[in-house]
Amino acid sequence: MTVAERDFDLVVVGSGGAGLVAALTAAHRGLRAIVLEKAGTYGGSTARSGGGLWLPGNEVLRRAGVSDTTEDARTYLAHVAGPEVSAARQDAFLAAAPEMLAFVRAHTPLEFAWVPGYPDYHPEAPGGRAGGRSIEPRPLDTRRVGADLGTLAEPYRKAPDGVAVTQVDYRWLALGTRHPRAIRTAARLAVQGLTTRLSRRRRLTMGQALAAGLRAGLRAAGVELLLGTPMTDLLVEDGRVAGVLSHELTFRARRGVLLASGGFEHNEPMRRKYQDLGVEWTVGATGNTGDGIEAGERLGAALDLMDEAWWGPSIPLTGGPYFCLAERNQPGCLMVDGTGRRFVNEAAPYVDAVHAMLAPGVRLPAWLVADQTYRDRYLFAGRGPRARLPRRWFAAGIAHRVATLDELARRIDVPAEALRDTVRRFNAFAARGHDDDFGRGDSAYDRYYGDPRQRPNPCLGAVARPPFYAFRMVPGDLGTKGGLRTDERARVLRPDGTAIAGLYAAGNVSAALMGRGYAGAGATLGPALTFGYLAALDL
Repeated sequence: MTVAERDFDLVVVGSGGAGLVAALTAAHRGLRAIVLEKAGTYGGSTARSGGGLWLPGNEVLRRAGVSDTTEDARTYLAHVAGPEVSAARQDAFLAAAPEMLAFVRAHTPLEFAWVPGYPDYHPEAPGGRAGGRSIEPRPLDTRRVGADLGTLAEPYRKAPDGVAVTQVDYRWLALGTRHPRAIRTAARLAVQGLTTRLSRRRRLTMGQALAAGLRAGLRAAGVELLLGTPMTDLLVEDGRVAGVLSHELTFRARRGVLLASGGFEHNEPMRRKYQDLGVEWTVGATGNTGDGIEAGERLGAALDLMDEAWWGPSIPLTGGPYFCLAERNQPGCLMVDGTGRRFVNEAAPYVDAVHAMLAPGVRLPAWLVADQTYRDRYLFAGRGPRARLPRRWFAAGIAHRVATLDELARRIDVPAEALRDTVRRFNAFAARGHDDDFGRGDSAYDRYYGDPRQRPNPCLGAVARPPFYAFRMVPGDLGTKGGLRTDERARVLRPDGTAIAGLYAAGNVSAALMGRGYAGAGATLGPALTFGYLAALDL
């Protein structure tokens, strides 16, 4: 074996959650594994994410007293995933998810907590849970990460220095000064931030905690992670995937290769081919350029769901897209398309909202229309209530602020009469507390990010007090969700259903377990980690 050739049992391509869990599992089963990452940092989209995990039936949920049954979880997942996702894959996920989490807790410094009250995204569907099935990492002391802290990928949005914000915190912070708990949360985080800066003891949260905690587990297990090492191709010998090529280096894999290299959200030709969209509105990791998908396709792998993504209505800010969560749910705003009419329940789960944006007959861009009461009360795109919005937003035509609805219609190029009628009708719904057109606020999910003090519907408030605002909305995403077709063991499949020997895939390089739906917070990462775990067990 030459210096440029090294031997392992498992070679993992990509250092997001799926790849890290696979390598960790393999190591604790006695296999020699290595993780290759083309970027100069590790963590991929996992490190940029909220870090939530949708894992029905796990021990953290049971400890929190969350009531659930396997049958309900199976019924709900089948409803969300639809017929495009095999029952075998769904069952494999549900069976292995609790085991995977117990393994991660046992072999990393990570601990997790239920996200209380964060509903499944379709809680009223058969088997859905209004209390939710999502968990998130507890804050992780950076001393547990050690030297690997400096190479951790940056988060999607940085919190102020020293402040460790969890998903639970974000829910309340979004309400600005509108709710006592929002004020208490902001005060607590400010004190914690000051204490952290004084003590120089930083804590990681959300996806940063998850990626760093898994990396710490790998280091403890003696698993090597090479940064700046892109996969240039797969090595195939005697009809079997036998390793990974990285320029002049060869990493042989006696048992197999796991592709965990992310989606294709930053590959312009692929996005144009499969989605008729560009790359400018994604918040996925920049290294996600579809390398693994293209490598698998060259070997004859089948592809599924290539027109899909983990969509979300986003504001194309001058510094990069802003993925909207709470902004759409709060009272005092509505969304219209180029006709000046509403076309969706604004508070719907983000994948569903973009499905509506991309539906035939909807004219993009869409606009989030709001009034001054809305701006006085709630956090908006990271800006506090009443805070002045950046002039560059207005100069770029991303935001508009005017005295009348007619002037707003002119600015965003929609028919003034249609916009006036839309706002008038919406305000009548707000007064009654029921959205007769789209049912905004009917679902427990809609209400999660709503304003508890808004009566009678926490999601509905009149758009009535000038000046009026409009914010450009585009079909953004957290990453693509189409990719290599896999089975219940995470093996990559050909169109005829046979497995490509030695090749596995997990995470966004593979077609999503969720199909065209989205079960709840963490329904990207939960299956990704679980199928990374299953791949290692199969090896």
